[in-house]
Amino acid sequence: MTVNATTLDASDFAMRNWSGRDAGPIRIGSPEHMRLFTRMLLETHNPYKPAVIDWPKLEPEALERVTSLPIWDIAVQTEGRASIRVKTFAEAVADPVLREALEMDAAEEARHKVVLSKLVEAYGIKLAPEPDYAPPKHALWAWLVTGYSECIDSFFAFGLFETARRSGYFPDELVETFEPVIQEEARHILFFANWVAWRRRNLPLWERPIFRLTEWAVWAFLIWERIGIARGLDQEGDMQDANFAMNGSGAVGVELSPAALIDLCLIENERRMAGYDARLLRPRIVPALARFARRFLK
Repeated sequence: MTVNATTLDASDFAMRNWSGRDAGPIRIGSPEHMRLFTRMLLETHNPYKPAVIDWPKLEPEALERVTSLPIWDIAVQTEGRASIRVKTFAEAVADPVLREALEMDAAEEARHKVVLSKLVEAYGIKLAPEPDYAPPKHALWAWLVTGYSECIDSFFAFGLFETARRSGYFPDELVETFEPVIQEEARHILFFANWVAWRRRNLPLWERPIFRLTEWAVWAFLIWERIGIARGLDQEGDMQDANFAMNGSGAVGVELSPAALIDLCLIENERRMAGYDARLLRPRIVPALARFARRFLK
């Protein structure tokens, strides 16, 4: 990036290391809790601009590895859908601080799409035509789908990104360029996990079972969706190269066993969350499921 290196380093450190100003315990669901997780997202924003990213020149072999990855279509479209879903939910939120944080989340998702679009442009990657990103009809459902989907995808992305870095599959310059995007996803799922806990505690008692049922329905939808992805199908039933994560570490140049990949994902997940205020809840469902599955793997 063609900006001051000292400024970049400071922004990068601030994005990964944050504690609230007020000391002492925080009750989950309290106004102090909401202030903590919203300020975390707002104050750790990294102001990099995709338009000024200086994409590194790649050697022919590295260029072939990057352009042949079957992820770019689905990655661009995922970020496009995420942005409009979060933005739509933000518009329905009354609290100004929470709405500001959600709008920041939506803007960062939109920026991820721009980063990916600039990358494919720089390296001559051809994308399928993008769909229209229409605002969802059910804002809460769309926000929950986006949040829990990111919890799943980010957990495995942490491990696969580190695998690609260690193997040299991505050149160091490209790893450095994408690193802020990966860490932003860590911030997003940290924010989402705390919002869910805060929301549960602040609903009237009679609404809490309905919210729980909605969460379970979202998980059922995501499991069904990922079964379709694993089969290489999109929502219309057309074949797609969308099963990149399902192919595991072999897709990025290293053959790791499922057990070793889970171990690495758990380590990277812990590392990326370590710099944030310990009073913030960490995403738990996907790491817990991964640890459970790990018990049955050699």
